[in-house]
Amino acid sequence: MAIGDEEVDWAALVLRVRDHQDRAAFAVLFRHFAPRVKGFLMKSGAGDTLAEECAQDVMATLWQKAHLFDPTRASVATWVFTIARNRRIDALRKARRPEPEDLPWGPEPEPDQDAAMALQEDTMRLGKALAQLPEKQRALIERAYYGDLSHSEIAEETGLPLGTIKSRIRLALDRLRHHMS
Repeated sequence: MAIGDEEVDWAALVLRVRDHQDRAAFAVLFRHFAPRVKGFLMKSGAGDTLAEECAQDVMATLWQKAHLFDPTRASVATWVFTIARNRRIDALRKARRPEPEDLPWGPEPEPDQDAAMALQEDTMRLGKALAQLPEKQRALIERAYYGDLSHSEIAEETGLPLGTIKSRIRLALDRLRHHMS
């Protein structure tokens, strides 16, 4: 990789950070990799703020964990972008995790027996109603609701047109409503 007219040995710079906490070497690495990591994260769907935070975190990790870099196993770019990918995954997991104050504390109240019986009966009726659907409609309902797939994902999986998917699901839901009422 060349910066200006000179060839840059990225591995040597990381080793200088590792062995001597060389701030100048780190500055060169930072100027080169931080914007590229941010761009990579934004292309993978992260917003500007999240991408900036993750890029900063990746570069801090490079500084703190330079001793883990092994030039015989991977290039500096591979190592840095692997860290970035992992930070992105961590950020997605954290975003989907409920905050502790949102979690219920203490024992759950005992369910009302009448409500539990009614729910069990509704579940049995729904199972019978699903079994009565035409196979094509039932398969799409199962993919959409049990498989948690979007209509577009079902269309990709089955090769059916999106309009056909939507029509069959709408007809199936109408039949299920009729059976359940």
